[in-house]
Amino acid sequence: MATLANGYSSRMLLNTVIRNGVGIPLMLISLLAMMVLPLPPLLLDVLFTFNISLSIVILLAGIYSRRPLDFAAFPTVLLVATLLRLALNIASTRVVLLHGHLGPQAAGEVIHAFGDFVIGGNYAVGFVVFTILVIINFVVVTKGAGRISEVSARFTLDAMPGKQMAIDADLNAGVITQEEAKKRRAEVSQEADFYGAMDGAGKFVRGDAIAGILIVVINIIGGFVIGVVQHDMAMSESVRVFTLLTIGDGLVAQIPGLMLSVASAIMVTRVSGESDMGQQISSQLFEDPKALAITAAILGLMGVIPGMPNLAFLTMAGAAGYGAYVIHQRRQLRAVAPVEAPPPPPPMENRELSWDDVQPIDALGLEVGYKLIPLVDRNQNGELLGRLRGVRKKLSQELGFLVPSVHIRDDLQLKADEYRISIQGAAVGQGKVYANRKLALDSGQANGQLRGESVKDPVFGLNAVWIAEDQEDRAVQSNYTVVDASTVIATHMSQIIQDHAYELLGHDEVQKLLDGLAKTSPRLVEDAVPKLVSLGTVVRVMQNLLRESVPIRDVRTILEVLADRAPKSQDPVILTAAVRESLGRLIVQQINGLAEELPVITLDYSLEQILLRSVESGAENGVAIEPNLANRFAQSLREAHERQEMNGQASVLLVPGSLREFLSRFVRHSVKGMHVISFNEVPDDKQIRIVASVGDGTGERRR
Repeated sequence: MATLANGYSSRMLLNTVIRNGVGIPLMLISLLAMMVLPLPPLLLDVLFTFNISLSIVILLAGIYSRRPLDFAAFPTVLLVATLLRLALNIASTRVVLLHGHLGPQAAGEVIHAFGDFVIGGNYAVGFVVFTILVIINFVVVTKGAGRISEVSARFTLDAMPGKQMAIDADLNAGVITQEEAKKRRAEVSQEADFYGAMDGAGKFVRGDAIAGILIVVINIIGGFVIGVVQHDMAMSESVRVFTLLTIGDGLVAQIPGLMLSVASAIMVTRVSGESDMGQQISSQLFEDPKALAITAAILGLMGVIPGMPNLAFLTMAGAAGYGAYVIHQRRQLRAVAPVEAPPPPPPMENRELSWDDVQPIDALGLEVGYKLIPLVDRNQNGELLGRLRGVRKKLSQELGFLVPSVHIRDDLQLKADEYRISIQGAAVGQGKVYANRKLALDSGQANGQLRGESVKDPVFGLNAVWIAEDQEDRAVQSNYTVVDASTVIATHMSQIIQDHAYELLGHDEVQKLLDGLAKTSPRLVEDAVPKLVSLGTVVRVMQNLLRESVPIRDVRTILEVLADRAPKSQDPVILTAAVRESLGRLIVQQINGLAEELPVITLDYSLEQILLRSVESGAENGVAIEPNLANRFAQSLREAHERQEMNGQASVLLVPGSLREFLSRFVRHSVKGMHVISFNEVPDDKQIRIVASVGDGTGERRR
């Protein structure tokens, strides 16, 4: 019980030290003390054993890590282990030079064992073995690992802008959330820091190998002089004793150093994956039995040559042949593994058609050509399904209702690389993408030419080029925005949903919104629907809002306005105008952000009077315009809209409330992207700046 209590207390003390952040400072102080204070041989044995154990743990941790960032602390651990080994070299050198004349065991059992048992007590053999270890460590492992670290660090830094743009593209497409994007950006930065740190840590390992050579040479010379001059030892005896001790000391230090060098090389040569190094090697090296079979044949031929070690070669040939046979049998078993046969088709029955044979139309559909099937196939690592799910999640949060699922099917009537997007069974968008290429978009800042097929972006109409994947780095350096085929389709789908959101909102969706509001405001829902306003009217009002890109997240405000205005009018147009006035701050903020000043375009006085008189006269649909006047008016609006876009400002047409609904429909079909708001929708704390006044095309003025 006392032993258990002492062990538990020791662990508690160790955990407390680590948790309080004093473990590393204490270790560094201990390393400095080892360099200055003399250590007894017994303590040296413990520390040498700990050093070997630590090296083995670090090597195994590197082998079993699935990717370099899983052992991100490796450069720091490598530095601490190197300092520990150098401190032990200094401490052991002091003991060897002070007590080496007393015999081979004077420096401790570990050094004696390596000097006597490992090299058989022959200092010449020991010196050769030590030299070979140093050459392997210094010339082969350390130099190669340092070169790989240097190249990896440079390539990782060069690839950072492209990786950051890919993360931004996924975030904008709704594939990932803001938190996931932040995590991926941090991983990219950590990867660059890791390889940069490994490039520097490799210099410590290489310097440690050089220091090991110098320490051995200095110890042999110094020990020989001390033994002959100070202790009156014979020259041959002095050379034998101090060389054995020095070589043993060097081997004790170089073997852990070699393990750390190998661990460093493993870390920088690893490729991130879902398996550790052993699984990767076994699955990739022995996947095909032909390699082992040919090896067995070559070894067998060498084994029958007279004078060769026949037994060794033939034994190894048999082992390789047996391994090839086992792998071949496993592949055959996998190939002929029984597959569940599909159920037989149901027998044809002479039955009458029923309503079950009439399939409902998909609210949101995506048809793809046969070459685009891998994009939507999970078994082929298709990313489009995940991206579309992210688009739905993002737009559902922004619009205020649940966007329906996208029904995806292949369509043989489409060309191999084409896709089509449909709303309620009707096609509303179509494009062409290449699954094995990247689309380089020119947003106006590109400064180079790319090899590929020049096209127009199907979403925004930008100039773009379909390029091969090996041109991606060049495209990024030329200020192109590079996206893959899945991102193009997902972005197109996102734009289609935003433009046609009002068609996706029906009675069921609105009822779900009301049910959700009833949990927090039950009396409001109970008094408003259907007592004051019908569900159909609520649907029409919300559809009108979505048609003009006004989100319906604030269901409570919308229903309160409808309940207040419904006794006076049941006209969805009038009710929509009232709701827009209550949502004016949200509408203006969505257009112009939080800026205090709102630049607007107004109507010329003469045209405004013509339109107002048409409204007062009760013309059909509220307003009627002579066709020539309508064409000139539309041209004036387009010119004003283009000027605002060139200035980087929102295009807003400010009109009287009685004209807003008509002009909104007029602008929607003639000037895409222009917002139409009424005077009553502008919040009181917003300042208005008139930038232009448009009329019939002849009376336009800019201010």
